[in-house]
Amino acid sequence: MACVLTAPSSGSGKTLVSLALAALARRRGATIQTFKVGPDYLDPQLLSAVSGRSCRNLDPLLCGEAWVERSFQGFGSGAELALVEGVMGLFDGRGPSSAGSTAAVAGQLGLPLVLVVEASRQAGSVAALVRGFRDHDPRLRLAGVVLNGVGSERHRALLAEALEAIAMPLLGALPRHDSLHLPSRHLGLLPAHELADLEQRQGAWADLAERHLDLERLWPLLAAPAPPADGLDPIQWCLAQERGAAGGKPGAPAAGADLARAQGGAVQPGAASLASPAPLPVAIASDAAFHFRYPEATELLRARGMEVVPWSPLADEPLPARCHALILPGGYPELQAGQLARSRRSLTELRTAAAAGLPIYAECGGLLLLGGELCDPGGTPHAMAGVLPFRARRGPLSLGYRDASVCADGLVLRLGERVCGHEFHRWQLEPLAAGDGVGDGACDGAESPTWGEAPIWGETAANLAPLWQLEGWGSPSRREGWSRRTLHASWLHLHWTGCSAISRRLRNAAARHASANGTGWNAANPAAATPSSVGA
Repeated sequence: MACVLTAPSSGSGKTLVSLALAALARRRGATIQTFKVGPDYLDPQLLSAVSGRSCRNLDPLLCGEAWVERSFQGFGSGAELALVEGVMGLFDGRGPSSAGSTAAVAGQLGLPLVLVVEASRQAGSVAALVRGFRDHDPRLRLAGVVLNGVGSERHRALLAEALEAIAMPLLGALPRHDSLHLPSRHLGLLPAHELADLEQRQGAWADLAERHLDLERLWPLLAAPAPPADGLDPIQWCLAQERGAAGGKPGAPAAGADLARAQGGAVQPGAASLASPAPLPVAIASDAAFHFRYPEATELLRARGMEVVPWSPLADEPLPARCHALILPGGYPELQAGQLARSRRSLTELRTAAAAGLPIYAECGGLLLLGGELCDPGGTPHAMAGVLPFRARRGPLSLGYRDASVCADGLVLRLGERVCGHEFHRWQLEPLAAGDGVGDGACDGAESPTWGEAPIWGETAANLAPLWQLEGWGSPSRREGWSRRTLHASWLHLHWTGCSAISRRLRNAAARHASANGTGWNAANPAAATPSSVGA
């Protein structure tokens, strides 16, 4: 029932082996569902592109163990084959622990492991390395080893004999090959859409799998899992869990009924579970600058009766005319800062929409678009939307899971709630006071940004209510983010299956906006009614 590709450390080649197997499955005409342990966005983009199916993240810290199991069974059973790519080294989890690690996920799901070892500078020592990983946790089953970076047939023979001495099956030995090099940047691998030769690479990966992997033993390890006993797909299961936690009947219809009440409509007996009076359009920034998204977020919105409309600020598009909410996901806006600054129509409409009360949810790179200035990697500042009073420039790496305690009611979270998120960025914020000049001339003639509130950091924040208090291993406790009735803006990435109320509350905010504004966002008439109470 599927297997987990893991390694002693990052950079060993587990992504490449995963891509090779996915490419070979596609060549053979088989459907394959891929999974990725942890909070990664970049590896899943490549696995999705190669497999032809959305890769799913398995992260018990962000989503909970119940979702990990449901996601694996529900999505995995929809294909003929399934594989899981691990994160970092096998036992690397939160801080020094194995919480959230590949080992934890493999143990929970009862899946065998295939250890990918970068062996270019090893011979007999590979046996000691593999023995240590095999024996460290006796509850795990190591099905075999794939060697990467093998220099010659003689080198392969040395490594194979060393593994035979400890009775460890050798499932393949990949040679050094140009197609096995994947370019990267400061947050990891290049996104799939930036690899112009991806189709050629897929052919080379499939060739390598056929020539150098022991497919007779590996292929059976890719068998897909059985479907869940109750037959609920993962998204419907997620909504049912939320209804059950709220005291409702877990199997009862959800999205249509909730949406009808939010819009003031009547609920018809016997209505289909996904029926709604009319779809509520929500715009999502989607381009080369903004593409760090988990697919489940879009699926939850659609299940709740929302129409997802892509929007490209990088192309200077106007905000979609009918949208009643806006999502700004993460990505690489710092690499596109100059072009974003020249997108005057997009920035002006974003600033105007925020002032008019359009509900806006922003994470990480999306947060940077809302600031006053964004410095590119060379340190040149560029004017952004000016919704929030900060300048962002390259600084030290912020990385790790964060426990977030919500400080005040806001767009999608409520006072006292606790969620787990993940932080991963090299750009840092510094305050800009109202009236500070911004930009480098790229937006000459554009309206200067203004702000209606002070920064939330330092002594000036003493009497302000930030979004939440963050705690994390090796990271000082701090207040972070902005929270209003119509705005959620933070560095923190959340997986919405870990708190499905986020999608419900965003939909309800969009419904209130629709009730007050009718046809949705209109740049020619952005005036909005005074925001109503936050609600559930």
